Amino acid sequence: MKVQIDGEYDEETVRAIVTALSHHLGESVTLETDGSDDIGASFTDEGVILTDREERIRADLEDIATGGPERGHEKIEQLDKEFVRDRIDMVFDDVQYEDGSFAGYANDDRTPADGMITGVGTIDGRDVFFTANDYTVKAGSLGQQGIEKAIRLSERAVTARAPIVRLIDSTGARLSPGDRKESSSHAGRYTGGKSFFNQCIHSGQVPQIGVLYGPNIAGSAYTPIFCDFLIMVEEISGMAIASPRIVEEVTGEDIDMQQLGGPDVHATHSGSADLVVPDEETAATKVRDLLSYLPQDYQSPLPERPGTAPRRNPEGLDAVIPENPNEAYDVHDVLERIVDEGSLFELKPRFAPELVTSFGRIDGRPVGIVANQPNHVSGAIFPDSAEKASDFIWKCDAFGIPLIYLCDTPGFMVGSQVERQGVLQKGRKFIYATSNAQVPKFCVITRKAYGAGIYAMCGPSFEPDSTLALPSAELAVMGPDAAVRAMFSDQIDEIDDPAEREAFVEETKDLYRKDIRKQASSMQVDELAAASDLRRQLERRIDAYRNKRRIERDRHHGTVLF
Repeated sequence: MKVQIDGEYDEETVRAIVTALSHHLGESVTLETDGSDDIGASFTDEGVILTDREERIRADLEDIATGGPERGHEKIEQLDKEFVRDRIDMVFDDVQYEDGSFAGYANDDRTPADGMITGVGTIDGRDVFFTANDYTVKAGSLGQQGIEKAIRLSERAVTARAPIVRLIDSTGARLSPGDRKESSSHAGRYTGGKSFFNQCIHSGQVPQIGVLYGPNIAGSAYTPIFCDFLIMVEEISGMAIASPRIVEEVTGEDIDMQQLGGPDVHATHSGSADLVVPDEETAATKVRDLLSYLPQDYQSPLPERPGTAPRRNPEGLDAVIPENPNEAYDVHDVLERIVDEGSLFELKPRFAPELVTSFGRIDGRPVGIVANQPNHVSGAIFPDSAEKASDFIWKCDAFGIPLIYLCDTPGFMVGSQVERQGVLQKGRKFIYATSNAQVPKFCVITRKAYGAGIYAMCGPSFEPDSTLALPSAELAVMGPDAAVRAMFSDQIDEIDDPAEREAFVEETKDLYRKDIRKQASSMQVDELAAASDLRRQLERRIDAYRNKRRIERDRHHGTVLF
């Protein structure tokens, strides 16, 4: 309500009258003046004075919260995107505060928050720092002050020992012809490059989760790729080192953004995307779910939940694994008999599917799972799956998440094609990550453990905290088929009768096959366990090693780079 007081009164009397009226009416009262004094103010029903200057600030903050101009909002509607503040509300239970709201606001071209919202929100009671591009402000482009806000945010998150979530929707560096200061924002000591530097040095200190909502090109594509985990939204997201137009100019290739760097490219071929989701609501849910497996920082305890029984009865596990070592089965049928119901959170499911990398919980405690997938190329290890595994193992080790390896592999794939793809170069990363990870590690040989495959899968010589074998396990330098051919090739070729030849091969293979009971009796494995006891065995061993100490190595760091 607005009121005007006639007559001559001193300021104290005027304030008393308006405060009493506000209290009586139960609403805010604004005093109107003829401009001859400076009393102008609002009064609440509790007698609190709201000055004009405070109301101007609040009005500005409300204006800033609306984002960019109308054409910017029309654009996101055309693209079927959510407004950034609605997007933030989907991810967070509450926003505690923002910083830099007025960045760019007083500029001639008015860029509210300089197109970059930064602050702290809560998810399940945990503080999480965040950055979020506002696409309604110059298509989410990175201005100098917006970059500065992101830099400050990341540095403060590490100080506060809290995760960072980046909601990324940017067309890249803001190019302003004639504005030298703005256009060069990518290269200065405390500008664009510094944000990528911070992502690198903060890697392994606090979890960094990125969600990509739009096409990111050139330098801005490094923000999502340097995150520990990346979620891409179907149809609207993409990332590439150059735009389709630049690609065509440089190479002559006519290609659109989805073909160049859309979700399918990065989920299936490059392995850069951990998850692809159909919409923004699912993206928000996945961020929250993913965070439930991660600590606040590398020194913090893992978040635990009350344990639940597996989705499928653990006592049925042995029947899942075929006796024939060459018969396929889905390793997910094994996992659902080991982990708590509903706790599997698979990463990169479409990339190198011959190996499964997934978070899960056992008795409420987060674990990382590396499992060969016999349902796809017999679970052989290819260059891509080796890189997928090493990346996952290294992240689990960085954040203190115990590792469970389920080994059923004929080993590393052979042939000229995989050699050209770097099976040795990428395979060494897998073995290196397994060797250097110092979280609790448990190797379970479910069936085949041939050749160097058992090295990568944390076999006995790679210092697992336990090596368990199921009755279906086979631990050997190579598979029976290859071994018999290597040892008896001449004899096999000399047998003319096909039936006799096949009988000789099968008899020799049976002689070659290793008896896991004999291997257990010679302590090649720590324990030969009944399959139905595997869940219970893992549960108790994880508990026994929950206080495992790390070892300081006498070196700066290893020479194998991930």
